[in-house]
Amino acid sequence: MFAFHNSLNGPFIFDDRLAIRANPTIRHLWPIWDALSPPGQGSAVGGRPVVNLSLAVNYALGGLNVWGYHAVNLSLHILAGLALFGIVRRTLSGPRLASSYGADATWLATAVAVLWLVHPLQTESVTYVVQRTELMMGLFLLLTLYAVVRGSDSPNPWRWYAAATISSVLGMGSKEVMVVAPVIVLLYDRVFLAGSFRAALRERRGLYVGLAASWLVLVALVSAHPRSGSLVSTGPGAVTPLVYVQTQFGVIAHYLRLSLWPHPLVVDYEDWPIARSPADFLPWAAMLGALAGAALIVSRRRPWVGFLAAWFFLILAPTSTIVPIVTEVAAERRTYLPLAAVVVLVVLGMHAGLRAVTRRVGWQTHRMVPIVILTALAVALASATVRRNEDYASTLAVWKDVVAKRPNSARARLNLGDTFYRQGQMQEAKDQFAEAVRIAPANDVAHYGLGLVLAGQRDFDGAIAHYTEALRLRPRYADAHNSLGVVYAMQGRTQDAIAEYSQAVQINPNQVNAHYNLGLALGSQGKLDEAARQYAEALRIEPEYADAHYQLGRTLTMGGKLEDARRHLEAAVRLAPTFQPARSALDDLQRRDARPGAALPGPGTPPGE
Repeated sequence: MFAFHNSLNGPFIFDDRLAIRANPTIRHLWPIWDALSPPGQGSAVGGRPVVNLSLAVNYALGGLNVWGYHAVNLSLHILAGLALFGIVRRTLSGPRLASSYGADATWLATAVAVLWLVHPLQTESVTYVVQRTELMMGLFLLLTLYAVVRGSDSPNPWRWYAAATISSVLGMGSKEVMVVAPVIVLLYDRVFLAGSFRAALRERRGLYVGLAASWLVLVALVSAHPRSGSLVSTGPGAVTPLVYVQTQFGVIAHYLRLSLWPHPLVVDYEDWPIARSPADFLPWAAMLGALAGAALIVSRRRPWVGFLAAWFFLILAPTSTIVPIVTEVAAERRTYLPLAAVVVLVVLGMHAGLRAVTRRVGWQTHRMVPIVILTALAVALASATVRRNEDYASTLAVWKDVVAKRPNSARARLNLGDTFYRQGQMQEAKDQFAEAVRIAPANDVAHYGLGLVLAGQRDFDGAIAHYTEALRLRPRYADAHNSLGVVYAMQGRTQDAIAEYSQAVQINPNQVNAHYNLGLALGSQGKLDEAARQYAEALRIEPEYADAHYQLGRTLTMGGKLEDARRHLEAAVRLAPTFQPARSALDDLQRRDARPGAALPGPGTPPGE
């Protein structure tokens, strides 16, 4: 699809790192239970086993080749568009609406599907890889509804209703918003099929038992993997559930505006203003209330309008009213399915407008007129989507875009600073981390990032000050303990470094660099057995860590364990053929020149951050 042709090579960003790059559960497909047991700890796939399994399939086919992940996302999006087309076409040609729209049902459904597919508001869900959670939930919700629509006029409806139940279960395993699917189906049944809730439940009792049972799957998943960031804190500045709901009035109004005029689009709304006073939210609440009231009035004659309004607000409800998500007050991906209601309303409104014009002027509209209008709209939206995808071309482009549009976002500054840091642009990184500290003085990660840059610039006192502040704000911050230990080691304060490394591995036993650094520090004190244990721990976590193989090989050489030493030195050379210290050590060992008890040379690499 042209609108997303330039999205296929965009890098993994932000949550992709934890959900894909650092996700051990997608590294193999068998036993399948592993792939269906995604990590928690804040991962975007925590409690979403169906999405995690899809990532495992991606990894099995292409490792971490990002093209394949994007291709699957785009395929899911296209399948969802086809399901939407089927639902809209069958609904417009069904018994309730056929007299008004039946003759034009196919081209109207085409218009809805095309405009929804190419709308730039969809870019976050499609181009940001881990937001596959939204794509899969959306696809399964649409398939659930489509199966019900097909089953309603099928001679063997139970097959379609079984498919709807299976799809609902898969959706529950993709994202929690799927909780609204049974309600959406019941409302659709009431408006377009049965005519009343009682008739719907009577005619399709088995279907609703199955859909309700799918809720049990969601309850089990949420109980086992509660979403991090969903609990609110207390205190004078806390985002309580009430404050969160108040804030959502403005957020939902923003979603509506972006649905109609999708600019500017932003991947991170961390700095969205919190509505704490009536003046902050009452205007938006009044506007949304007026829209809801108008929809209710119109739905008395046109029930489908009420269904569209319910679709929009119900699908947003889990994230915009029911569950306060403090870490992310607003997110454009949440509009993925709600946008369909807006598109349907716009398309049917334009259709009604064209018919009104033709009746007024007394001439028959040529079939080409709606096609020209649809083509113009689709081209405009697709072009905007192509331009938006350019912002995802690199991690640097993503965060530069966010900072340009939301300059007071500390999280955007942090991510831009981290990108600069990884690219070796230290002054640019320092500027962004310093700005993040200014915006959010209580942000421990901002202090940590600034400490990293200062340490790299050998401003050890400044680095220690910011690491210490980060630890004051979050005492169990393993990375900060490890990095503080690195600075102490560089100052020659070995015992202080050992204390910090020890804290880091106690807090996070899987902190590979902390184990490695602790091994270096212990080895420098001649504690060879303890150092060897730390290197071995580092290799347990990361078996292909060439530096750890080298240091363990050198340590074992000093301890006289030559065969084990040779094995690790050979591994170091195999993993890093240009790592000359490892090659030299292996050559020495092979010439039998390595003498047990010889002094261990300086580390081949500096302590790892």
